[in-house]
Amino acid sequence: MKKLLQILLLSSMLILPGTAAPKVQAFEPVTMVLLAPVALKVYEAAEPRLVKGAKYGGKKMVQIGGNVLEILYLPLGLVQVTAGAPFGFMSSGIKNIGKGAIAPGKMVLNVLALPFSLCGVNI
Repeated sequence: MKKLLQILLLSSMLILPGTAAPKVQAFEPVTMVLLAPVALKVYEAAEPRLVKGAKYGGKKMVQIGGNVLEILYLPLGLVQVTAGAPFGFMSSGIKNIGKGAIAPGKMVLNVLALPFSLCGVNI
């Protein structure tokens, strides 16, 4: 085991110095001044799509949060069916179990639709 560790250490010491360090390149102020008008035109062209994507994506995230809360109907329904049955909560408990059982599937569909909503597609 000690021999294996020595071989690994020696081989890593031989390989690592041969790798090149990444080079850093900075923008010159003149380049930034020349590219600013182009960047503004690109932003103005993309702004409606960005706003639409943020609107639909936020709406979808609120729906996902609602689905997470709907999952809590399942334990509520189980309590209503078992402990609340003598008090007349059996039918509402069954309805709540159904809502709670469907909620994870709805949440999965909303999570799968989220990337499309962030791109501005209303699903």
